[in-house]
Amino acid sequence: MADFTILGMGGFGLSLAVMLNNFGHNVTVWSAFEQEVEDIRRDGENKQKLPGVRISDEIRLTNDISLVNGADIVIFGIPTRKLREVAQKAAPHMSVNTVAVNTGKGLEDDSLKRMSEVLEEALPANQPIVVLSGPSHAEEVALGMPTTVVAASKDSKYSDYVQSVMSNNMFRIYINNDLVGCELGGSLKNVIALCAGICDGMGFGDNTKAALMTRGITEIARLGVALGGKTDTFAGLTGIGDLIVTCTSMHSRNRRAGILIGQGVTPQEAVDRVGTVEGYICTRAAYNLAKKVGIDMPITEQCYRVLFEGLSAKAAVNNLMGRPKRHEAETVWVD
Repeated sequence: MADFTILGMGGFGLSLAVMLNNFGHNVTVWSAFEQEVEDIRRDGENKQKLPGVRISDEIRLTNDISLVNGADIVIFGIPTRKLREVAQKAAPHMSVNTVAVNTGKGLEDDSLKRMSEVLEEALPANQPIVVLSGPSHAEEVALGMPTTVVAASKDSKYSDYVQSVMSNNMFRIYINNDLVGCELGGSLKNVIALCAGICDGMGFGDNTKAALMTRGITEIARLGVALGGKTDTFAGLTGIGDLIVTCTSMHSRNRRAGILIGQGVTPQEAVDRVGTVEGYICTRAAYNLAKKVGIDMPITEQCYRVLFEGLSAKAAVNNLMGRPKRHEAETVWVD
């Protein structure tokens, strides 16, 4: 058994805490907010982020970030916009051999960096870092529904370690050495999920969503390969797998926010209603990153214009459907 400290009391962090505790691990969960800890201790659940899932008394809840010290694995379950800040607070207390595992999916807005790159800068030099990504709604992980994800790292011995410690008969972990591809697939699918929700909100059907998801993974892979990812990764769990679950489920906050936008709610109001919507900021970062490296991402571009330039969803659809005619093979995944 291993000692885990999970930073963040969001839905996914708590779902991992419940799962790991059920399989005999020692689990501590940290929050920056005293009231959040008090509420969960009182109610036995996080009524806002993971309602109906009991948080065992065996799981230690704390506001003391120094408790990362001595943990075998520290899981960063932090929204992307706050990851650097929290990692910097944790850094002085991190043990040299502790494996840092990031579960957040996004890009840093200003720097356009992946989350593992943010951790590399914020944590002590040579801190082992692993990314855990894939189709894994918190609500289902907490209930013990079969789930498969991927562990990726620059050094495979650390992803192997995470696989060996965290895998169980309801949570299966695969290894992938393509850290870049795994992170970009998990991040950029949030953009397409927002668009899928917009299509749902506009009343479109299965044809539209199938087209969106297929062309979406194509442009995700186009950017990912240009940045050093491997084509095969985008056909796996952190690519098409995560895209499917996020575009089709009402557990997806990105899709739910998109539905509101498609129904005429302003993007900012939709985000305010739903809560953390990683695809909102990631759309801007992805748009800027694609421009920086010269990669064509038409869906991402139109999503950016809807979210940040006031373009109507109807106009965005018309723009996409009216693009110059071409052969599908012109934009297949590039090796």
